[in-house]
Amino acid sequence: MNTGDGAGILMQVPHGFLEEACREMKIVLPGPGATALAWSFCHPIPRSATTARCFSRHRRHGRSATAGWRTVPTEHSSLGKLPSASEPIVRQVFIARPDGLADDLAFERKLYVVRKLAERGIRASGIRGGDKFYVCSLSAKTMIYKGMLMPEQVERYYPDLTDSSLASALCLVHSRFSTNTFPTWERAHPYRYVAHNGEINTLRGNINWLHARQSLFASDLFGDDLKKLLPVINEDGSDSAMFDNALEFLTLTGRTLPHAMMMMIPEPWENHESMNAEKRAFYEYHSCLQEPWDGPASIAFTDGVRIGAVLDRNGLRPRVTT
Repeated sequence: MNTGDGAGILMQVPHGFLEEACREMKIVLPGPGATALAWSFCHPIPRSATTARCFSRHRRHGRSATAGWRTVPTEHSSLGKLPSASEPIVRQVFIARPDGLADDLAFERKLYVVRKLAERGIRASGIRGGDKFYVCSLSAKTMIYKGMLMPEQVERYYPDLTDSSLASALCLVHSRFSTNTFPTWERAHPYRYVAHNGEINTLRGNINWLHARQSLFASDLFGDDLKKLLPVINEDGSDSAMFDNALEFLTLTGRTLPHAMMMMIPEPWENHESMNAEKRAFYEYHSCLQEPWDGPASIAFTDGVRIGAVLDRNGLRPRVTT
């Protein structure tokens, strides 16, 4: 049938490869770390110029300049009927870091705000097919090749992946097996921070509690931008996507990635006889801020700098790939 539930690979932004690819289009990129890459799925119906204008309008909230657009080469001859019918145009937007913004995480936070505004604005813009617009990633650290593919189709569909100059110190790969949601291009893994096997059984409660607390949110790091990020969770996504939404928010509000993961998937600490007092106090304190996202799950995670994996609290899903 040549139809998969989804597969993909997350890697570090390969500046050398992108610089060479853009040179042919006469696009000059800023240096490594000063260039962010938006990787988006666009519906083939709207004119690209219209989508570009919408994205650029919201990009100005981050006070950054668009260095250029690149349509990602794809080879769709191996696609089956279902993925072919919904195949998007895959486009990259190169965004320069604003002058005076030296902190890498401050840049990531600005990009996060831009992405949230662009997704909402374009999907609600009235453009035909705008509701299909989806940003796989927008970061100066990571990018994602994914789609409604089988694992063996990923490299063939994205010829970029066969280029020897495409280098990364880490990769996170995933093949999705859909059990409770219909496969689509955007629901392929990895997401922006995670690749996930299993189900989040406590999902409804997790979403409701996060929504209930949003009126209390405050952040010196985001300041007035914080209200532009709400709601944190996009309920159109799968359980994996919503977990990723929450993890991204916790990380960009000032916690390390391992810290945020330990908040969301804590160990069974209450009756753990050998756990030291310091770790027990960590889990007890954070249980007042965040309920566990429980279920038979294994989650691999990365922020482009570090990479790791964690099981649910019962250890029911031992297979992950990093």
